[in-house]
Amino acid sequence: MSCSKSILICQNRSCRKQGAAKVLAAFQASEVPGVTVTGSQCLGQCGNGPMVLVMPEEVWYNHVHPDEVPTVIERHLRGGKPVAAMLYGKFHQRS
Repeated sequence: MSCSKSILICQNRSCRKQGAAKVLAAFQASEVPGVTVTGSQCLGQCGNGPMVLVMPEEVWYNHVHPDEVPTVIERHLRGGKPVAAMLYGKFHQRS
């Protein structure tokens, strides 16, 4: 049984300056069943954006580029495995 996921993409000032609107648009352009994509308020990680937060598992991605969105969609959202190379080191240990 799969639970629904939410993708939050920070749209606050510093993330927007780093291209968050294009990251949000890239996620919105690729519909994934059971996944809700939302532009969020500040996620509290200013200067590390664009920030992407996958809920409910609380997986954080930082410095996300629009070209990387298909990788997150295929590997994480459809494949169930977070993209290790893209994880935000503040919250996730990279192997």
